[in-house]
Amino acid sequence: MGGRLRAQAFWANLLEQENFLRVVLMSCLNRFATVGRSGWQVWPIVALLLWWLLRCSQVGAAENGPVLKVVGAVQDIQGRGIAGVRIKVELSAQPLAPEIEEPLVTDKQGRFHGSFLLAAEMEPPGEVVLQASKPSWQPQSARITLPSSPQPAPAERVYQAMGVITLNRQSTPAFWLAAGILLAVYLIIVLEWLHRALAALLGAALMLFLSYTIGQFSDNFFIISFDEAIAAIDMNVILLLLGMMLLVGVTKKTGLFQWLAYKSFAWVRGRVVILVLLLMWVTAVVSAFLENVTTMLLLLPVSLELAKTLQMNPMALLIPQVFAANVGGTATLIGDPPNIIIGSYANLTFGDFVMHLTPVLLLCMAASSCFFLWYYRRDYVRTSITDVGAAIAGLRRHYRITDRRLLGLCLTILGLTVLLFICHGFLGMEPSIAALMGATVLVAVSRVNVATLLTEEIEWPTLIFFMAFFMLIAGVEATGVLQLIAQEVRNLSQGNLTLALLLVLWVSALLSACIDNTPFTLTMLPVISSLSTTLPGAERGVLWWALALGASLGGNATLIGASANVVTVGLAARAGHPISFLDYARACFLPMLLTVGISGAYLVLMR
Repeated sequence: MGGRLRAQAFWANLLEQENFLRVVLMSCLNRFATVGRSGWQVWPIVALLLWWLLRCSQVGAAENGPVLKVVGAVQDIQGRGIAGVRIKVELSAQPLAPEIEEPLVTDKQGRFHGSFLLAAEMEPPGEVVLQASKPSWQPQSARITLPSSPQPAPAERVYQAMGVITLNRQSTPAFWLAAGILLAVYLIIVLEWLHRALAALLGAALMLFLSYTIGQFSDNFFIISFDEAIAAIDMNVILLLLGMMLLVGVTKKTGLFQWLAYKSFAWVRGRVVILVLLLMWVTAVVSAFLENVTTMLLLLPVSLELAKTLQMNPMALLIPQVFAANVGGTATLIGDPPNIIIGSYANLTFGDFVMHLTPVLLLCMAASSCFFLWYYRRDYVRTSITDVGAAIAGLRRHYRITDRRLLGLCLTILGLTVLLFICHGFLGMEPSIAALMGATVLVAVSRVNVATLLTEEIEWPTLIFFMAFFMLIAGVEATGVLQLIAQEVRNLSQGNLTLALLLVLWVSALLSACIDNTPFTLTMLPVISSLSTTLPGAERGVLWWALALGASLGGNATLIGASANVVTVGLAARAGHPISFLDYARACFLPMLLTVGISGAYLVLMR
C-alpha cells in the first residue's frame, strides 16, 4: 500500500502544478531554437511530453483516493494567534505518506490549512491527529474524529478536519538566554561601553547565532528565527524617520530654522524662561497631531540654533522639549504608536482619547514644566542677556532666508505631507508613505546633491539602532518574557479594579523605560480586554487609559524608552552635543515618576 500511496501522491502533486508542462515545453523549444536544431528533432520531444501529461491525467483520474482537508488555528491562552507553529498531521497514529510528511506551518494570524490525498482503501479515514509544536511552547495535540461519509457531498470524496489548538508557554533555556542578553545590552548602553547601535546589533546577532547553532540541536535553546527577526522590524518607523530626515535636510538649506530661532528669540525678548516654556508647549501641541518623532525632527534644528545663539547647554532646551513631545503625543489617537495600537484594538476614537486623556496631560505638562525650570535653573540664569536689542539686531543680520524659491517648495511639500499625516487614518495609509512621498518629491525638484544629503543628513546609527532593537525585543517576546509579565499583572490584580489600574499603569511605565513600548502594548491587549469585561467597573474602558498613559509616559524615563528620545539624542550628537544615558536619566526619571503619579491619581478618581 505504501508504494501505491506514494505514486498517487506524486501524480496528484504533479497535476497541481498548472504551469509545469508549459515551462518544460518552452525551455525545450528555446533550447533547440538557440542551438539551431531542425524541427524533426524538436517534435518527438514535444510528443513525448504530451503523452506524459496524458498518462499523468489517466493515473490521477483512475487511482486518486479521497482527499483530506485540514484547517484550523493555533492560539495562546489569551486567544492570540501564534505564527510559525509546525503542525504534523497523522491518520490513525500513522503518517499519511512519506512524500507529504512535511508539517503545516501557521501564518501570522496562527491559521493553517492543507490538503492530503488518501488511499482508496482508507475510506473512511477515521481519526486525525494534529500535533502542534514550536520552541518555547509546550507541545500539544488534538484528535479529530472524522464523519463516516465525505463532506460536503459524498460525490466529491472530501473529508474535512477542523480544529483549534491552544498552546501554553514553557520555561526553557531560551527564555533565560533572551532575558540575559537583553539585560546585558541594556547594561552596555547604560555604562556606554559600546555605541548603543552596536550594542543592540550585537545582542540581536547573538540571539540569532545561538538559535542557529545550539538551537539546531535542541529546541529548548532556540530563541528566534531569521524570518521572525526580520518581520519584527517596524519598517513604518524606519521609513518614517528616513523620509522626515530627508525633508528636514533639504529644508535646512533654506535658512528657515535659523530664521525661526531668531523670530522666537525676538518674540520673547531674550527671556529664557519664557522661551523654554514656549518651546515645550508648542512641541506638546504639535506632537498631539503630528506624532512626536516627526515633531522633534522638525523643531530640533530650531532649538539647536537657539542654544547656539544663547551660548547655553543644548540639553537645557532639548530634554524638556522631547519630554514635552512624549507627553503631548499621549493626548491623541495619532500622537504615539501605542495609542494607535490601543485605539485600533479597542475601537476607540480620536475624540475618546482627547476627552479622557487631555485633562490629566495638561496637569502633567504643567508639573513637568515647573520641574525642568527648577532642574536647569542655573543654565537659564547664566544665559541672561543684558543688551537684548543688540542681540536681536545681530540675529536679524545673520539669520536670514538664503533661498526663497527652495523655501517655497519646502513649505508647500511639507504642508501637504503634514496634511497626509493628519488624514492617514481616514485613508488607511501608513505615515511612512506620506513621509517618503514628500521626501522623494522634494529631493527630486530641489536638485540637491543626493549623495551629500544621504551622507550628511541621515542619522544612520539611529536607524540601525531601531532595526537591531526591534529584533532584540522580538527575541524576548518569542521566548515568553513579555507574556509572563502580562500574566503576572493579571494574577496580581485579584479582581480589584484600583489595584489593576495601578499595576497596569506602573508596570507599563517601568517596562517602557527599558524596552520598546510597542511589543509590550501588543502583549497587554488581550489581558486588558479580558479584565475590562470581568472586573466590576472596568467596562467603561478605564484600563485602556492606564495602558496608554503608562506605555507612553514611561518612555520618557530613559534615552531608549521612546523613539523621539533616540532621534533627539542621535541628532544632538551629530551636531556636536552628545547626551549620555545617565545624563538623560538623571534629568527625566524624576519627572517621569511625577507624571505617572499624577496619572495614577487621576485614573483612581475617574474609575
